Amino acid sequence: MFEVQDWGLIDYQEAWDRQNEIVKDIQANRNRNVLVLCEHPSVITVGKNGHDNNIIPTTEFLNSLGLQVIYNNRGGDVTLHNPKQLVGYPIFNLSSMKEDLHWFLRKVEETIIDVIANWNLVGDKVEGLTGVWLEEKRKICAMGFHCSRWVTSHGFALNVANALEEFNYIIPCGITDKEVTSISKETGTEIDMSIVKQITIESFKKQFGF
Repeated sequence: MFEVQDWGLIDYQEAWDRQNEIVKDIQANRNRNVLVLCEHPSVITVGKNGHDNNIIPTTEFLNSLGLQVIYNNRGGDVTLHNPKQLVGYPIFNLSSMKEDLHWFLRKVEETIIDVIANWNLVGDKVEGLTGVWLEEKRKICAMGFHCSRWVTSHGFALNVANALEEFNYIIPCGITDKEVTSISKETGTEIDMSIVKQITIESFKKQFGF
């Protein structure tokens, strides 16, 4: 069974807690795959391979902005979430598909490449890096996952129309020689998040055969 949940704008920690509840349910029952779509208030997250020196301002400065730093168990380094960035958490039972996390990651990348093609953007994969890129130099979608007993959690962050200047607070994924971009910046137009969500759902159905 494929199920979509739209959580709207939700605090990052609350979303993580809710993810964990779904993970436990799927591990116990193995009867569904859940795609969560949401947005987060501005927050910096640090994956299990993350380094504090990729966060540029002091803790005091970030606190003055009300910008939390949260350490989690996903793969990858430092990233940032903020409103009008589409965050997706595919909480999937890979035992019902293919017990191969590398395969899963590539499929999610292909899904996002399919999504942004609707705005005539040509997404790339970059050897040795995760996520989706434009011309192999501008990152439009970050990814980081966790997998336990073949159930995935965490996911992707597709920059739709979010404030890219907030990425100046970090060295995204520890990569210093590439830029961050968004669908809105690349197209020079306002983007309707509800349309992006619907296209994303359809692309997941197509790529994963739901």
